[in-house]
Amino acid sequence: MPASSPTRTVLVTGSAKRLGREIALALARAGWQVAVHYRGSADDAMKTVADCAAFTASAAAFDADLADEAAVRALLPRVITHFGQVDAVVNSAAIFEHDSAKSFSFAAMERHLRCNTGAAIILAQALHAHVSERTGRGGNGNDAGRGVVVNLLDQKLWNQNPDFISYTLSKAALEAANTMLAQALAPRVRVVGVAPGLTLTSEFLTPEKFEALHKLSPLGRSSTADDVAATVKFALENSSITGTTLLVDGGQHLMRFERDFSMM
Repeated sequence: MPASSPTRTVLVTGSAKRLGREIALALARAGWQVAVHYRGSADDAMKTVADCAAFTASAAAFDADLADEAAVRALLPRVITHFGQVDAVVNSAAIFEHDSAKSFSFAAMERHLRCNTGAAIILAQALHAHVSERTGRGGNGNDAGRGVVVNLLDQKLWNQNPDFISYTLSKAALEAANTMLAQALAPRVRVVGVAPGLTLTSEFLTPEKFEALHKLSPLGRSSTADDVAATVKFALENSSITGTTLLVDGGQHLMRFERDFSMM
């Protein structure tokens, strides 16, 4: 963002820790005011706020259970009340619970769809309403008067395997929503997907296994948190991108994996 631009505000869901935190910090370093969303990790959220505040004029934490529609609908208005204006939403929060065709249930699918898909759509809807209202109050139609939504997806969508079926369905639905939202919310809100590859380790992987799997790509490495955060920043600030997804995975989507990384 150019130094002469007015300060802009972004809500990053799931930014108390892991990838969401790295995205929040990268945007704070770029001059964005950051609303740090969390569900139960209050201490981690406050640390992210403090670390963001070292770079930007303002940062604050907001709790919400993304499985609760009323809480999701109240989230953006709370952020607007605090900062006065919101310019972008990064939907990074997600649940990632293992199931398969054998263990699949309506309950598991609903949990993933609520948090990973429905919440992101409602927040995009709310941002569009907010941008439309302030434009109607005398804002202009140029890029400074528009909003942006970035949805975190997964290279798994382009390289499917039978693991984590409910999670994968929820991300596939969100990828389809990118197209529909980009059409429905234009010209006031752009909608862009960012799909990382294997980026951070988890309880499913030992450090040694993570390092070995991270190298399985045409480029010899998958995405890092810095790679993903830089791509989110690019998507937020490039005013010509909407209705598409940027894959940031070292080319892992070009390879065939029979199982999810955590199951390999």
